[in-house]
Amino acid sequence: MSRYKVLVTARSFSTGNGEPIKYLEENDCEVVRLKGDIPELLRQNLPQADAVIAGLEVYDYAMIESAPSLKVISRYGVGYDNVDLIAARDKGVVVTITPGANEDSVADLAMALMLSAARHVPFMDRSIRAGEQERPTGVEMWQKTLGVVGVGRIGKGVIKRAKGFEMRVLCFDMVQDLEFAKQYGVQYVDFDTLIRESDFITLHTPYNENTKNMVGAAQFAAMKDTAVLVNTARGGLIDEDMLYNALKNHKIGAAGLDVTLIEPPYSSALLTLDNCILTPHAGAATTDAVYRMSMMAAQNVVAVLKNGTCDYAVGKK
Repeated sequence: MSRYKVLVTARSFSTGNGEPIKYLEENDCEVVRLKGDIPELLRQNLPQADAVIAGLEVYDYAMIESAPSLKVISRYGVGYDNVDLIAARDKGVVVTITPGANEDSVADLAMALMLSAARHVPFMDRSIRAGEQERPTGVEMWQKTLGVVGVGRIGKGVIKRAKGFEMRVLCFDMVQDLEFAKQYGVQYVDFDTLIRESDFITLHTPYNENTKNMVGAAQFAAMKDTAVLVNTARGGLIDEDMLYNALKNHKIGAAGLDVTLIEPPYSSALLTLDNCILTPHAGAATTDAVYRMSMMAAQNVVAVLKNGTCDYAVGKK
């Protein structure tokens, strides 16, 4: 009989490659996938669990308190804003993440959204399928100005890709990597300058009280009317009501969103706009990223269960 019970709510965990599950089982873990109504299934199963490999669902104080055996919440990804860290600390639960595992996949998608939004690719595809040949006028990325908000692993990945388009790159981040900036010929500027001067703006910053609605009415008013805004980070960074107004009234050119405040955004007014592309939080949906995130999430679980912590514990110095 296995010593540990590990719940899995992350839908793509170990899909296409069974090695992460095999690794858990070889380390005395029973793996139980939860499919369906995840909050309800967690209420039923979390009290008996030692670990959970978690998707984007919420782990609040009541949820964590209900699980006396829980030792680790292993986030399948890098965001942990849906986990009550205070409750986890109070209950001795380690929260871990998988930094770097999906950085290339998300950076690729950010570039894909920029190009698709700039050239109205989904609209033209729908037009052809409807037997029409509409050709909306787009904008080029070649040698334009790119604004990168948040210059961590993913932001840097986008910058490296953008250099192939000979783009001028402006960066905004509270922590400045000057060595990287010199190597890739990019410039750190204040947020207002980035918003005002960029032809393309891509967001790669965490969501918190300081970044909530960081792109709102004032920022849309300051953007170029051809600007393309992309968000592959977290919903809530953009005031979506103000974004709708800016897109509908052509105050900016287009937007590409892999993340929204409410996911999936089936009832969002943004769906009615031809100049807004919406994808289903799919930045990490590649075979490469799925394997890396799955293996790292599994390794984090085993490390905490056996050693009490791991290198990717949130808050670890």
